[in-house]
Amino acid sequence: MADTPPPSRAGSPAAHDTDLVIVGGGPAGCAAARMAAGVGMRSILAEPDRLCRNLHRIPALNNVLGGHTSGPELAGTIAAELKDTRLCRLELGRYVTELRTDEDRVTVTLDTGARLTAPYAVVATGTAPLQPRDAAWITAPGGLTLPPLWQAGEAGAEGRTLLVLGGDRTIGTFLRAHPATGTRLLVAYPAADDYKVEEIREDPRVTLLPVGHLTLEPGEGAAVSAEVVGRGGERQVVVADAAYLSIGNAPTAPPGDLVRGADGYCPPTEQHPRVIVAGDLRSARFQRIMTALGSGSEAALRAYYATRRPPAEG
Repeated sequence: MADTPPPSRAGSPAAHDTDLVIVGGGPAGCAAARMAAGVGMRSILAEPDRLCRNLHRIPALNNVLGGHTSGPELAGTIAAELKDTRLCRLELGRYVTELRTDEDRVTVTLDTGARLTAPYAVVATGTAPLQPRDAAWITAPGGLTLPPLWQAGEAGAEGRTLLVLGGDRTIGTFLRAHPATGTRLLVAYPAADDYKVEEIREDPRVTLLPVGHLTLEPGEGAAVSAEVVGRGGERQVVVADAAYLSIGNAPTAPPGDLVRGADGYCPPTEQHPRVIVAGDLRSARFQRIMTALGSGSEAALRAYYATRRPPAEG
């Protein structure tokens, strides 16, 4: 369907800045904007970084439609399509500082102080990497911040021994993206990650270290060392050229009227009727590119059909 503005109706568009505010420019947010335009809805998408910023960190893909084999390739395609979507206004480089709901609208405040109003909002801000301080099984120097494994890159890993904290599936992605890299990964992981490491268990570059607790200490120069306490209480000290993270992500919801669960995620069924949560922000269980694209598209359609309900009979 062409990008044609919808007919005027009570409460939209005259009473609001747009038909749909989208918070977050990852796959879910971008899919919401494209779907909204496809059914004639105007949208404003706010994103503090570039579109699909996390996709640029995925060097190899093997589970998305369309023949894309890398995150940057898919991100480029999505960004190009969205920038050609006339009914979507992009607010890139803008943070959402507050989201508030009322009976007839959602108000989103940007870091510039500007306020955007719409009948509905799609919130798809996704997740950000956890740090050692966020994991109860790791003791590390106060304030220590480590990079995620994807930042090592092929050049940064070649011929080196890397200590990887956590067994998240990004390790498998790294190994598939760099099949010939001469590196050694010491993967220290808690019992909760046991099922995740099955896909890397047979890779000869990987040494698995199932741990009960790990204490990380700076080594000489850029090296790191760690005391590893095994599940049975046995102790060993491991030394590596550098340490990287693969302990998962935490949800990054904007402040305001969003309902958060005990795990920090925002269950869609518990939100205000005018707020639709999409993508990775929904749950830790469905963090995949394909599910994000689908949930973003569905979120836009929910808003579309909600604005077209017939008036209640008096």
